[in-house]
Amino acid sequence: MDSLNNIDFKSLASKQTSIQMKMRFLALAHFQDGHSRTQIAKYLKVSRTRRPSFLSHQEKQQLAKYIEENAAKPDGGRLTGHDIHDYITQTFGKAYHPDYIYILLKKMGFSWITSRSKHPKQCDKIQEDFKKIQNRNDP
Repeated sequence: MDSLNNIDFKSLASKQTSIQMKMRFLALAHFQDGHSRTQIAKYLKVSRTRRPSFLSHQEKQQLAKYIEENAAKPDGGRLTGHDIHDYITQTFGKAYHPDYIYILLKKMGFSWITSRSKHPKQCDKIQEDFKKIQNRNDP
């Protein structure tokens, strides 16, 4: 712990280009000065425990409705993370990192395991008839 007392976190913070890293170094500087985590969080205007959700409860409900309606369309195709990212950006004006979309969906209770999509012109009767055709390898 003594080695941390010799580090000038404020000067390290001033050299950072990343806001996230700047905030971390400032938090460490305040901690080094003997402030509590609650005091540091109030001073830096951040949550002491975790970041609040980027989307409101209503926005998440709207997103869930969009996903459910579009995933169940009978005309084929499926939603991708990119589609959902675009929807969030265009509808709510909030920019998530594209990789975080899958984490958000998991937190909302969606599973990203999907079934194989159906082609719009796919015919169940033709598929069943095809299954009845004998193959050389059939007993």
